[in-house]
Amino acid sequence: MARICVLGGGVCGLATAMMLARDGHEVTVFEKDGEEPPESPEEAWEAWERKGVAQFRQPHNLHARVRHILQAELPEVLAGLREANAHRMDPLDSLPPFIADRAPRAGDDRFWTLTGRRAVVESVFARAAREEPRLELVRGERVLGLTTGASAVEGVPHVTGIETETRGAIGADLVVDAMGRQSKLADWIAAAGGKRPREQAEDCQFTYYSRFYASPEGGVPQMIAPILSPFATYAILTLPADNNHWSVTIAISNADQAMKRLRATQAWEAFVSAHPLHKHWLDGLPASDVLPLAGVLDRRRWFVVDGAPVATGVAAVADAWACTNPQAGRGIAVGMLHAVRLRDVVREHLDAPARFAEAWDETTERDVAPWFDLQVRQDRAYVAAMNAEREGRPAPAPEGERAQLEAAFQLAAVHDADLFRGFMEVVTCQTLPEQVLARPGMAERALAVAKDKTPVALPAPPREELLALLA
Repeated sequence: MARICVLGGGVCGLATAMMLARDGHEVTVFEKDGEEPPESPEEAWEAWERKGVAQFRQPHNLHARVRHILQAELPEVLAGLREANAHRMDPLDSLPPFIADRAPRAGDDRFWTLTGRRAVVESVFARAAREEPRLELVRGERVLGLTTGASAVEGVPHVTGIETETRGAIGADLVVDAMGRQSKLADWIAAAGGKRPREQAEDCQFTYYSRFYASPEGGVPQMIAPILSPFATYAILTLPADNNHWSVTIAISNADQAMKRLRATQAWEAFVSAHPLHKHWLDGLPASDVLPLAGVLDRRRWFVVDGAPVATGVAAVADAWACTNPQAGRGIAVGMLHAVRLRDVVREHLDAPARFAEAWDETTERDVAPWFDLQVRQDRAYVAAMNAEREGRPAPAPEGERAQLEAAFQLAAVHDADLFRGFMEVVTCQTLPEQVLARPGMAERALAVAKDKTPVALPAPPREELLALLA
């Protein structure tokens, strides 16, 4: 049994803590926001303040990968989501109209999930954590830095615990950083005498304008367009949530100054209303103002630099390790995968700090980093295409064999039932595109189907008319 401190009480931090506690460790979660989650979904949405989470009231998605992990590791959380009236969502309920083969397949149940508003989802995790033996959740306590002891690797600081604002020094056999996008771990390691983690960071160049709605009659709007609908210079994301709520988000390029008028409610509503396959998503009671989000980074950190860990006795998980553009909704799914892998590495190597740091880096690079790399590739390609369209230039063609094959896969997926399922495995964070395309015949099939196809253009007014609506 080990003493483990988890810093950050968000969804992935709580999931990490519960899984480690179930392995018999004594786990303490430190969360700087002091408010306890309300008991009801509506109170959680209306009243719960989480000032440390900038995206707390932005749309979130729990892809099927999350549901699989909850079924295997935290089934009572899945039951709690059901009790909170999370929405059951299945991409196979809305097969593209171009697919004639509507016959079910073995394994189709792998795609469904339960999803809801972030405040509601996190309140379910928090209540489950509160009932977990060997887990203490401390709210309203700031962590000021790390404590260190005798090095396990020469010249590398070994973390032995944390320094808190009111409780003083807390010893730990492992400190887990789940502080999310605002993590201070890199600064703390440098202050302890370690090398700074290597970092890759770039603005994903998107701005989001979201609004939530509710139906007094019950239900959510019919999905007659893709959840994430791409247009030439923007995208519209429609996402069902819990308790007859849903969200509508417009994503634009940061460089598109004219579109930033979407911040105004009247302009935002006029814009959505102009889209025939999306305007019915406004048929509800507004449950929020227009909520802007910008300045989102695609950023990751490496905690092994030049072949040596920057510190031992500490591990960064989920957004504290890498965070991405939320447009694809992969954050919680990839973070939960990372949490499971951390639990596995703790089982094997916690008693050997140097080997633990090495194994954690290897595991992260093998199983989790490819999802970050995929998001970065997709972000770069989409924002380049949006900017080219706005500036009147041809969109850049995919460069390299992998990019060309992935583009063909995406194009062909809306025309072929099996390719669509393979593509949904990627969308729902179950399987990487290179793994789907490595299956016998899949790459050849994608190229053959895509050969005479052009991208499907969803109905929308010309850009000039849309800008006139925003004037």
